[in-house]
Amino acid sequence: MDIDILQRQPRYGGLLGIEKVTVAYVLFTALLILLFGSDIREPVRLLTGRALVLSGMACTGLFYRLRPCRATRFLRNLYPLTLLGYWYPDTYEFCQVFPNLDHLFATADQRLFGGQPALTFAQVLPGKLWSELFHMGYFSYYPMIFITVLAPLVTDRRLFEPTAFVVLTAFMLYYLIYLFLPVAGPQYYFRAVGPEAVDSGLFPHLGDYFRYHTELRPSPGPDGFFREMVEQTQASGERPTAAFPSSHVGMSTVLMLLLWRNRRWLACAAAPFYVLLCCSTVYIEAHYLVDVFGGLLTAVLFYRLCLWLYGRPFFGGARSEPEPTAKNSIINRQ
Repeated sequence: MDIDILQRQPRYGGLLGIEKVTVAYVLFTALLILLFGSDIREPVRLLTGRALVLSGMACTGLFYRLRPCRATRFLRNLYPLTLLGYWYPDTYEFCQVFPNLDHLFATADQRLFGGQPALTFAQVLPGKLWSELFHMGYFSYYPMIFITVLAPLVTDRRLFEPTAFVVLTAFMLYYLIYLFLPVAGPQYYFRAVGPEAVDSGLFPHLGDYFRYHTELRPSPGPDGFFREMVEQTQASGERPTAAFPSSHVGMSTVLMLLLWRNRRWLACAAAPFYVLLCCSTVYIEAHYLVDVFGGLLTAVLFYRLCLWLYGRPFFGGARSEPEPTAKNSIINRQ
């Protein structure tokens, strides 16, 4: 395999598919900021952030023009992925324009399952061992993203760009939902309404409560290494937003499908963590159980849609790498 990542290659113009998706998201959300106006807090800061995102993309594009090679092309694909941690809390600023809908989802769990699985799960499986297993599963979400995106660089580098495109685009599809669907999740909602209301099966409408309150319940279970890791992660980046559908469940399912198409042994190795991750979203009270089913359903739809989009000439983008053959194309493997 040719490992000279700095060797010059023919330069192709135009944006890569992953860059086009990012630009589309930036422009769409910028338009929303202008439309909602004073209903969104700190619109100037949000618009400035988007300008910086585009500036960073222009810089990676300039590096590629100056030295068109695998390394600079990799940088162009990697940069939009590094922004996922920025876009997630950003959805909170948009969905707070609309009244909170947690009462509907808590009521759905109550009627469908006869209670609140987010509260009873940890009670059914108490103790440090279960707590650490599920918190480990929840935290494994981040290494799963890292492994899925970078694995093609070792297994088959021609799968890297389509894999990166599917991951980025699927995330953006979830974020588009979260912009307009203000559901905070049990960790926030149950703390806000209090245990008495939940035990009585009463789920009041909170209106714009989470626009001014971002306190959440602590994770269940005794102190432990992974529980502490999850709590630190949530304290730094979690917001009362993005509960339905569960992107943890949805995106981990997309990642598993990508791993399966890449090398099936990778998917088999990740399978135990995937199962723990899906269960953990309810165990740690981050999601209602209906959120999990929503994540599973949307994952399959988004995975197929993203592959279809990448197969279109517009999103496939300019390629300096050889066209994938029927043997290794992530699209032809369907």
